[in-house]
Formats: sequence, C-alpha cells, structure tokens
Amino acid sequence: MANSSQPLLIKRYASRRLYNTETSDYVTLEDIATFIREGREVQIVDLKSGDDLTRQYLLQIIAEHESRGESVLPVDVLIDLVRSYTSQSMSVVPQFLAHSFEMLQGGQSKMMENMGAMNPLAKMPGFEAMQAQQQAFMKAMTGGMMPGATAPEPETAKSGESEDLSDIKAELAALQEKLSKLGK
Repeated sequence: MANSSQPLLIKRYASRRLYNTETSDYVTLEDIATFIREGREVQIVDLKSGDDLTRQYLLQIIAEHESRGESVLPVDVLIDLVRSYTSQSMSVVPQFLAHSFEMLQGGQSKMMENMGAMNPLAKMPGFEAMQAQQQAFMKAMTGGMMPGATAPEPETAKSGESEDLSDIKAELAALQEKLSKLGK
C-alpha cells in the first residue's frame, strides 16, 4: 500500500461499484473491512457529488457482520443507540462511545503487552501465533465489555496495573450512569 498515513481513498461510481484509487481496482465491502482490520483508515466518496459516504458504508459493514451472527453489539446497546437518536442524550452518545472504545483498546493492548512480557513461554516457537489467536479471541469475547472483566488477570500482574484497570472500570461505570440519566 502507498502512504498509510493518508486515508485510503475509495470512490463509489454511479453503478455503486467501489474503486480503490491506490491499486486501481474494484473492491468489496469485505475488502474495505480487511483494510480497516489491518489498521488502515479509509475514506469513501461519491465520484459524482463528492459526498463522503464513509459512515454509511461502515454501518453497512457492521450490519452485514451482525446479520451473519458475528454479534458484537448486545441488543440492549442497539436499543439504547436507537433511543439516543430521539432523546436529548444524542449529543453525548458519540463522545461516550468514542471514549469507551478508546479505553477498551487501551486496556486490551496493555493487557496483551503484559501477558507477553510476563510470560516465560514468550520464547517458545509459535508463541506469536498463539498470542495473535488470544488477541482475536479477546476482541470477539469482550464485545463492549472491559478486558479483564470476564477473564482472570495473570497471576503475576503488578498491583499498579490492577489499580489502573479498576480506575478505568469505575470511570466507565460513571459514564454509563450519566448516560442513563440523560436518557430519562
């Protein structure tokens, strides 16, 4: 791929086909999802009008995964999202979700780093592959919950790290409480 600091520009033609401007070929929604999973930002624009369609296509990717049974979003969360479009809390929801996902990603990466650094098996052949599987499993299983909430912490975790996780959990609970009060 070319310059990965710039978003990958995808153009939508009148025929609704999506065109990757870097590789000069057509792509599917699954291709776009793969680019995103690989850490690449994408921008999807309508060729004729220049309108940014990124949000619309990202929502379509999520909807397709959810409809195939790859559920990440609990029904209660989806219901609350629908309600947020008609309530006064609409202005706080995007900020809350963005902050929650940042905390989730930070907690996941910190937990995975700690697992690798403290594990004497890290030098074992194939450990990276096993760790990648663990990361994929954690992403699939946490689905909106904080990492470590359902999985036990490593026995050798430092007390400062446990306190950090507790602080994050407390902050998330406070944000959820504020959001529920705004929704009433």
